[in-house]
Amino acid sequence: MRGVFGLGVLSRYLIRQNLYLMGICLAVGTCIYLLSDIFDRLDDFIRAELGAETILLYFVVKVPMIVSQLMPAIFLLAMVLQFGILARSREMLALRAGGVSFAWFIRFFVIYALIWSGGQLVFSQFLGVFGDYEAHRIWKEDVHKRYIDELTIDNLWFRDGPFIVTARQAFPGMSRAEGITVYEFTTDNQELIRILTAKKALVDDHGWGLLDVHELDTRTFVGVNRLSQFLSVRQNLKAYAAVEVKGDKARLPLFELSKAIQKLEESGSNVEILQTVWHGKLSYAFSMVVMALVALALITWSENMYANIGLSLIFIFAQYGIHVMGVSAGEQGVLPPIAAAWIGNGIMGSLALLRLAWATVPGLQPRVRGWLGQVAVLRS
Repeated sequence: MRGVFGLGVLSRYLIRQNLYLMGICLAVGTCIYLLSDIFDRLDDFIRAELGAETILLYFVVKVPMIVSQLMPAIFLLAMVLQFGILARSREMLALRAGGVSFAWFIRFFVIYALIWSGGQLVFSQFLGVFGDYEAHRIWKEDVHKRYIDELTIDNLWFRDGPFIVTARQAFPGMSRAEGITVYEFTTDNQELIRILTAKKALVDDHGWGLLDVHELDTRTFVGVNRLSQFLSVRQNLKAYAAVEVKGDKARLPLFELSKAIQKLEESGSNVEILQTVWHGKLSYAFSMVVMALVALALITWSENMYANIGLSLIFIFAQYGIHVMGVSAGEQGVLPPIAAAWIGNGIMGSLALLRLAWATVPGLQPRVRGWLGQVAVLRS
């Protein structure tokens, strides 16, 4: 019989069981994470003399970020527990005897994981990012007294149209910069026209107002001093502030990160780091599909739930380690951003698919063994 959304009895049963196990695992994992964070940061909150409401708010707003970080691991553990329970109660054996092939389970859980991946991406980029930003703001402003208005960016440079602008220091919160040097080129970027140096600059959406300006015309080598000069540079400091204030670039949501990448790319800045982070957000959300494949591969190897739980923890740390190394390689320019962000999913997913193919594709094992035997005979 088909029920809500066309799901059969077995599908609804598996979903209910999985959601129940995910709820338990998520509650336990979130509590452990929060307890470790409380013990780690409580002394800092006490030294900052913050009230109980601020401390409670910090940990409450951090919960969505914790959930979004834990979801892939929680999904794998829940599936391992679910398959272990099905095998232990002989339900899996009864289903296989009743004509439900293992390929059906693979299709069902891959589609189920894809739906969860989409939900994970939306959740992490809205509630997760908002909660992480608020927690970061409380930590920096209330605990460490690092206010956004006091943010300073050292050695800033960018390109805007015919201008290349450098600033010794920039203050996005106050919309000003110091130690300015501007190189202006012709429209075809083939010839340097003039060099402007200024002690300060006031920045708004219309351009940069330079103060105490010295202009050198590179064609005539004539220098002119001015008290002020307006420059039609449309590069606002807010794009840089968005990255710097929120600390780690991974805190930026996808849509805001896309805008920052576009603005910085137009200014001539290197955006490989931000592009790697952007792709990393997608790959981390869709790692839930990889976790589903890993859980399915584990049950083909052993029906021992406890052994599979131990192996799943090893796979979680391995996948996360490969993901972190890949992202680091992408940020340093060793790998292209897409390859760097997806290498963890690619490696773990490929291993899981190979195991599933070995266990489920009819006739594959005899063919491979026969081929290996032929190779051994030829080598001997």
